[in-house]
Amino acid sequence: MFLIASCSLLAGSETKKIENTSTKPKQEITIIEEPIEEIRPEEAKQVVYHEPIVGAERLNLYIDSLKGKRVAIVSNQTSVVGKTHLVDTLLSKGVIIAKVFAPEHGFRGDMDAGEKVNSSIDEKTGIPIISLYGKNKKPYPDQLEDVDIVIYDIQDVGVRFYTYISTLHYVMEACAENHKRLLVLDRPNPNGHYIDGPVRDNAHKSFVGMDPVPIVYGMTIGEYALMVNGERWMSDSLQCSLWIVPCKYYVHKTKYILPVAPSPNLRTEIAVTLYPSLCLFEATSISIGRGTERPFEMFGHPLFPKTDYTFTPIPSYGAKSPLWENRVCNGFDLQHSQKRRTYEINLGWIIQAKLLLGDTVEFINQTDFFNRLAGNSALRQQILAGKTAKEIRESWKPDLDNFKKIRAKYLLYK
Repeated sequence: MFLIASCSLLAGSETKKIENTSTKPKQEITIIEEPIEEIRPEEAKQVVYHEPIVGAERLNLYIDSLKGKRVAIVSNQTSVVGKTHLVDTLLSKGVIIAKVFAPEHGFRGDMDAGEKVNSSIDEKTGIPIISLYGKNKKPYPDQLEDVDIVIYDIQDVGVRFYTYISTLHYVMEACAENHKRLLVLDRPNPNGHYIDGPVRDNAHKSFVGMDPVPIVYGMTIGEYALMVNGERWMSDSLQCSLWIVPCKYYVHKTKYILPVAPSPNLRTEIAVTLYPSLCLFEATSISIGRGTERPFEMFGHPLFPKTDYTFTPIPSYGAKSPLWENRVCNGFDLQHSQKRRTYEINLGWIIQAKLLLGDTVEFINQTDFFNRLAGNSALRQQILAGKTAKEIRESWKPDLDNFKKIRAKYLLYK
């Protein structure tokens, strides 16, 4: 069974077929790609590395199909074509943009994590901005009435509790319910080269864990959309009419450094790398550097034994009320800890933090939140029981092996 295109394509492009070994019905999907240029053996040594070209930059593959359509765009500050925002680029090409849907952190990406994002008007273009964070996580039917097609273009970091994939899930669901086609402009995943962590179980579904995937799932946003659709993870087993423009010159092992910070507290390559390991600290009494110039590059606590490194969180951009505000934290600077590329979540740090605190204070002080981040209740119990990282990782293996089989059906890249 193949998942194949259901509409005409642009001249000079082709539909890529996705083999689906499951018995689920076909998805209505178009994957637009330029014809692949085959490399002859004698030319193989002359191949030059190219920086990945993101879906949004491949305008020739989708711009003509937007002409005359009323378009809604799900985007934020990472939605750029070169150095120009996608909204401005499409407007300059005569595309009619009816509205922008803004996820967590807002359209310009300057809101704190969890901070309310208000609907407003974009000052530069006058286009209405509708928040998809807070109570309105999914577009309402009346918000899609005047729309012909929805575009999703947001840079992901490949981590389950990074809520942009939850926004994608809800947008797909709204498009399926209201018979709107969704165009996903794919982007590389900076953590797309590995898969790790506990797979979310059904008891802990939440906005930081919408789908049954591990913490690090090794897929681009386009591949993830295919999986949500193909596995029928949306409510009522809905499927969305998908149109995907893939990246060019990208494979999963590609080292990709984000050109724009994806959110206020993921400002650097090292922070994006450390995020899968350090975000679990968010449900504990340990600071990970929010309120400093380098969030997600350290961890510490005022009651840790004295260390060679200290930091003091203060109210600042992206952290208006940081944990341990104005308190000196003894801790560890992880900026230079990644001598090699990361291929797994580092459980050693959270185990070390528990040992350093001992019984001084409550360590995991937000039990429900920790379980939602972990995707299960077992990880918290394992850490508190003193299990080793190896023992904990062994418990993940059966579910990870099963997920890898599911994932393999939806990969667009080598």
